[in-house]
Formats: sequence, C-alpha cells, structure tokens
Amino acid sequence: MDEADDSGRRAGGGSGGPRGDEEVRAAVAEARRVVAARGWYLMAPAVLSRCLGVAAAEWARIDRHWEELAADPYAAETGTSRLRRYGQFLLPRRGGGIMPLPHEVFVQPDRSNPLYVDVERRFEPLTGAFRAEPMLGALIGLLGEVAAGLDDAEEWIVRVHPFRVVARPGGLGQPTPEGRHKDGVTLVSSLLVGRRNVTGGRSTVYDAEGREVEATTLSEPGTLLLSDDRATWHAVSPVRPEDDGGPGHRDVLVVTLAAR
Repeated sequence: MDEADDSGRRAGGGSGGPRGDEEVRAAVAEARRVVAARGWYLMAPAVLSRCLGVAAAEWARIDRHWEELAADPYAAETGTSRLRRYGQFLLPRRGGGIMPLPHEVFVQPDRSNPLYVDVERRFEPLTGAFRAEPMLGALIGLLGEVAAGLDDAEEWIVRVHPFRVVARPGGLGQPTPEGRHKDGVTLVSSLLVGRRNVTGGRSTVYDAEGREVEATTLSEPGTLLLSDDRATWHAVSPVRPEDDGGPGHRDVLVVTLAAR
C-alpha cells in the first residue's frame, strides 16, 4: 500500500507529539527556545527517549527498519553508497493529526543544496511498517512544537528521509556528498538511529556567514540535532570502517519541516 492509499491514516498510529508530563514539556520548550535564539540545539538521547516514550533499548528495534531501505541512484553517481526511502506528511498546527501526503518526486529549491537544486529525484516510499512506527508520529509532533518557535505557520509540510550511508573497506561513505548546504526548509533535524563499524560522521552547523558554530559526532542512538535551516548551513564529514575487515554503516533519520 503506498502513501496515497493510506492518506486517511495518521502517522505512527496517533496524533503524535511529545508526552504530556511536566519534565517533557520543559525539555521541548527548552529546545524550542534555544533553536530560535541561536539556530541549533542538540538533544541528548535520554531526553529524547523520554519525550517520545521510547525506551533506550528500543532504538535497536527501530533500526531494523533501515534494513528495508532502497539504493539511492543519485548518490551513486557521485560514488557514494547510500540507501534511503522518502515520505511526506501534513502537520496542522492546531490538532487534527498527522496526515500522510501522496508520494511525489523530491525536489530541493534554489539556494539550498548545490548538488541537487531543481533536480527531480524519485525515491522509494516509506514502508507501511515504518509509517506505523509510534516513534515517527511522536517525533513529528515534537518537531512541530519546536518549529512553532520559528514560524507561525498554520500547517507544516513534513519530509521524512531515513538514510543509511555505507562505508566499505578501503573507502569512504559520504553522508553529505553535496558538502555544506541547506535543505530549503524551516527546521531540519538529524536523529542518529544506529552506527555499526564506522568512525567519522562529524555533524557541523555553520552560521549564515559560513562560520562553524557547532560540531559534534552523533554516536549514541537517540541523539537529535536540530537547526534553523533559514539561519544556518550544515554538513557531515565522511565515515570509514573502524575495522577494515568489513563494511560499516551510519543510520540516521532526517526530518524537515517547511511552512505550507
């Protein structure tokens, strides 16, 4: 069943959003405040897990969805071995649930990604099992709360990209073959879901003038990096096998929100 056939169902089987206890509300409010004030925020795994209602041990189960990704032929043209899928949703500001949108080509706007500006890229849709993952709906809801501190939008277009970047012995995997770039949205998030036998993959955020303002390696599943895409640029350094006896990979979930 593709996303057009599933348009009447909510992502994650519910309305999404962070859990309602006071500690969670404070954590989300802090993320919203800091992103609005300085352009980026790093949320620790324990905090995110509590916000999403995900036990730390569940990240390994969630990572199994990454075994169902499909090859990215566009990245392959640059010599990068990358797997991914793609889906989009509509997130109303005032209730109504998270609604899947029909599956479409993915196009990034001008003045964003220099490698793929105005290129129509066709990716396999998200699987039904992934769309039904409770973590996804909760994460989209949390990101909507953060994005509301950046723009008073009535509706958000949410684009969901699960990625696996593969590093083979003697080679490099390129999480961002385009280098430093924007996504042409309001809020961009990168969630580490898993790493296996890789080193590298340092995430860097730059200000509007291109100065580095934060650099961190997402090493623990559940670590979430948020940034205001209008005010910052971002890039990720290459990954290579930690043990050259076999390949490694880095699994992330990139979710972006743009005002409709």
